[in-house]
Amino acid sequence: MQKIEAVIQPSKLDAVKDALVEVGIEGMTILEARGHGRQKGHTEFYRGREYTVDLLPKIKLETVVPDELVEKAIQAILSAARSGKIGDGKIFVSKIDEAVRIRNDERGPSAL
Repeated sequence: MQKIEAVIQPSKLDAVKDALVEVGIEGMTILEARGHGRQKGHTEFYRGREYTVDLLPKIKLETVVPDELVEKAIQAILSAARSGKIGDGKIFVSKIDEAVRIRNDERGPSAL
């Protein structure tokens, strides 16, 4: 099993969710986040004053998938979230040793 964490633009959330469901991934956790990468934010004017917005709104999507679905999930996220512009986001993949369903003690991939 692998955990996929994707930090994406908020406007791409629905497209990414739909793409993941289409490849067979239904369980996911969505978190609202703020941060920046290389773009380091931007400056805006409000009521005639300039201020810096250095933490931009992002969405963090987390899902744990069986090993055989990892590449399909990554490709689904890439195709749905990519705009080609700076700030599209990142995908992180890490190994999960165990998963346990609290309701009935199922373990391993069947707990997903």
